[in-house]
Amino acid sequence: MAERPSDAISRRGLMLVLSSPSGAGKSTIARNLLEEDKSFELSVSYTTRPRRGSEIDGVHYHFATPRQFERLRDADAFLEWAEVHGNFYATPREPAEIAMSEGRDMLFDIDWQGADQLREKMPADVVSVFILPPSMAELRARLMRRAEDQQQVIDARLRNARNEIEHWRKYDYVVVNDDLDRAFHAVKCIVTAERLRRDRRPGLFSFVTGLLDEKVG
Repeated sequence: MAERPSDAISRRGLMLVLSSPSGAGKSTIARNLLEEDKSFELSVSYTTRPRRGSEIDGVHYHFATPRQFERLRDADAFLEWAEVHGNFYATPREPAEIAMSEGRDMLFDIDWQGADQLREKMPADVVSVFILPPSMAELRARLMRRAEDQQQVIDARLRNARNEIEHWRKYDYVVVNDDLDRAFHAVKCIVTAERLRRDRRPGLFSFVTGLLDEKVG
């Protein structure tokens, strides 16, 4: 299929940040977005928490020991890092910076602490979306259905959820995940609009110049 003129307009990539309390649905939405929109790349975080049985090192996370994590952090290899539920998480710097400059989009499944740091370091590139559960009762039910954590871990996640939700005002967009399909559609609409922002499309300057210089008739 021939390239359309709009496809040839160069743009800078965006950093889509999805945050939510554990169990509210951000990871499912992120996975669905990656499957449907191949222009997105997942930012694979570093973590010091133990690997779950269903997880693959280098795919779901880069699993590191606390000492390995500290060495990378001290070498300024992370765009952001945070301690969550007693474990450390971080976003590697180099893949994100390369992707932005080449017009590729990065997806970040991170918490509010990480989102704060990304906004501080790369404010023009970040598009942040907070995913809310429809109720705290439903959030608890989702955590129970997941059946990957012990009861005390679930209880801790529920206690922390209220603190995490308090940070919703910092986000560009807020989506209530009372229906996964509707929530996913809302996130896709946000992405479409943000990709069309004038300040993300430096190629518009040459495109418009060409329009104005074009001789017709």
